[in-house]
Amino acid sequence: MSDLTSNPKPTAGGWRWDHSYARLPGRLFARVNPEPVSEPRLVIFNRGLAEALGLDADQLDQPKAAGLFTGNQLPEGAWPLAQAYAGHQFGRFTILGDGRAILLGEHLTPRDERFDIQLKGPGRTPYSRGGDGRAALGPMLREFLISEAMHALGIPSTRSLAVAATGDPVFREETLPGAVLTRVAASHLRVGTFQWVAAHQDRELLQIVADYTLQRHYPDRLAASNPYVELLAGIVERQAALIAQWQLVGFVHGVMNTDNMALSGETIDFGPCAFLDAFDPGTVFSSIDYQGRYAYGNQPDIAVWNLSRFAETLLPLIHADSQHARELALKVLQEFGGQFRRHWLGGLRAKLGLHTEESDDEALIDDLLEWMAATRADFTRTFRGLTENGGVLAGNVDLAFRAWHERWRARIARQPQPLEEILGQMRRRNPAAIPRNHLVEAALVSATHGDLAPFRQLLSVLSAPYDDPPTGSDFIHPPPPETPPYRTFCGT
Repeated sequence: MSDLTSNPKPTAGGWRWDHSYARLPGRLFARVNPEPVSEPRLVIFNRGLAEALGLDADQLDQPKAAGLFTGNQLPEGAWPLAQAYAGHQFGRFTILGDGRAILLGEHLTPRDERFDIQLKGPGRTPYSRGGDGRAALGPMLREFLISEAMHALGIPSTRSLAVAATGDPVFREETLPGAVLTRVAASHLRVGTFQWVAAHQDRELLQIVADYTLQRHYPDRLAASNPYVELLAGIVERQAALIAQWQLVGFVHGVMNTDNMALSGETIDFGPCAFLDAFDPGTVFSSIDYQGRYAYGNQPDIAVWNLSRFAETLLPLIHADSQHARELALKVLQEFGGQFRRHWLGGLRAKLGLHTEESDDEALIDDLLEWMAATRADFTRTFRGLTENGGVLAGNVDLAFRAWHERWRARIARQPQPLEEILGQMRRRNPAAIPRNHLVEAALVSATHGDLAPFRQLLSVLSAPYDDPPTGSDFIHPPPPETPPYRTFCGT
């Protein structure tokens, strides 16, 4: 088991590096340095995150620090490596690995919280599989924006410390400006990590990685009579809560491959993700999701599928008898549905201001969602709109929604809390602003052409999503009706 008790001294910039993952067996990674770039330039730096990490924001938020954020210079104490992993991509198993990402190490905050610091787009690694290991500026700014928006919404997520331009072109369907993103994560352990170990049929290594995962993310479960069943249970619990949070804000991940399910319970990888405008459970944004595998309404089921693949890797550790091991694992997996529904219903009750429980609550919720789907009502505006005008309907609405609204008003009137208190609590659970897809794209287009002002303005609004944006702004509105269907691309 890797030692997590080190106390490193700060180096320049405030970094306190440790390398517990690098102390695991070397089969799990490859040592590799970033490839130099021609003209490093700091595009955006996350001062708030830097300060939360205990870093010297003033020192790092400087033009001369751009080389650190592209990999041209390594921070003192960094020990770069690329991680090995596998994964089911759209249901097909593949041996993978960090093809365009390099882990610099783990930074310990002044409170001894441990975070991976990873460069995304710093060049080729042994796992690049013919790729160039590079990233384009637009997708890296997209991850910066969306990950910060998710954090502000209160959803567990990796975060972005910086985006730096490289001065070098990246060749995809077209020539694009290159960039490197610095990602901060609780860890990059994923379902695919265990799938890689299982594919190599190395039980000793499997136990090492499982013990390390327990120690790093579920230390309270280490002393259990069967810690590997408890590891599965802990991950199931966190994923049930996470996916429910996605559903409650209309977030569509877009590429829920097993290598994109973090065992820490964080949202990770934001390539083809997007947010619902019109409510439709069948919504798919990703240009490569031809069958709708990762549609909004499928996300809970896909989570169970991914967790089942994880459970399969753990079977040799759960019990020596394979049949009994499967029974124990299945029992844990079957808990996902109830846990997800509890978080989902609890979240919807909060969004609707239901602080007590009544027998007809689920029917009230289901009827609203059915009306939203039938009318393609805007997901975010429908819920936020309930908190406006003192909870009174304004303007023309159809009869079905008016009838539902009367039921809802009667329901909240039976609660002891004053109406204004209920509406105020609802405003803290229903965002006014989300990363509207058309606004994100407009900001990214502007940023890649050298004007970062729209990007910064949108980032500022999304950093306080429950506050009302400035009067008359476009941040709360869905795209115009004539806007073509939105599609996203992976950016690899």
